[in-house]
Amino acid sequence: MKNLTTHLKLLVVATIWGFGWPAGRVLANDIEPFAASWIRYVIAVLCFLVFLRISSQWMIPNKSEWKKVALIGFFSTCVYQAFFMFGMQYTAAGDASLMITFNPFFTALLAIVFLDEKMTSRLAVGLTLGISGVAVLFYYSPNVDISFTDRAIGDLLIAGAALAWACNSILMKKAMISPAENSKEALSPLQLTVWSSVAGLVFLTPLMLIETWQYGISQPSYEGWISVIFLAIFSTVISYVWFADGILTIGAGKSALYVYLVPPIGIYSGYLLLDEKLSPALLISFILIVGGVLFAQSKSDKSKEAS
Repeated sequence: MKNLTTHLKLLVVATIWGFGWPAGRVLANDIEPFAASWIRYVIAVLCFLVFLRISSQWMIPNKSEWKKVALIGFFSTCVYQAFFMFGMQYTAAGDASLMITFNPFFTALLAIVFLDEKMTSRLAVGLTLGISGVAVLFYYSPNVDISFTDRAIGDLLIAGAALAWACNSILMKKAMISPAENSKEALSPLQLTVWSSVAGLVFLTPLMLIETWQYGISQPSYEGWISVIFLAIFSTVISYVWFADGILTIGAGKSALYVYLVPPIGIYSGYLLLDEKLSPALLISFILIVGGVLFAQSKSDKSKEAS
């Protein structure tokens, strides 16, 4: 099989991201949310900077580039992490891994507003299927040991995380297309990710300090440290580098297909590690949401080929 190593790496990435949901659930219930996010990104940023420094892409953004990087970091690191960590305090890992797949719908809707893309009938149908999948998840989740109210709050917060990541996707796309003022070329995906993570850590720091002033210094348990190190090194740094390599080697479309393995792995890992429940409702929700995403995206793919 051509590019077998790349495909195996992407399979590992999907597995890591799937297991990231129970890790997030453990961490969210171990220490305060902003402290958890801050520790995660201190570790991740240090690793990212080392990787960027030894790569051929080392650079420091200029003033105009920092403006773009800061905005991306605000959404991708600060806002996303806030919704993610608070959401994981309330809902099950498996439920959350399904909710986050709503991200492509938010991205498509934001693209209509900010990138002048058109609303299509396929997007409307796909969105309807996706919302139906969310409704199934809300009302028929097997994780009834978590109250309906808590699950609903958690799922909505994870939807907020998906929206934050969609904003990040739009901003990243614009930043990669057009160079910043006084720049000869646009920043690469790796450069944008590393420096936006630095900016996001700056945004997280005062929130963490306020939280610490209110609740005291967070001290992760053994399980908490395992979770935050896993999320920082494996789910953030290694997974991004390998996923970016996959995009360069086999293309964005084929690489993105592996992302759809994350929800079933997330559901199974929640069952395996946290004793969460399984049921046909989760499968139905997965089919409706992912099926809706694939249906909505199929139109744009054909349009690109025709143009």
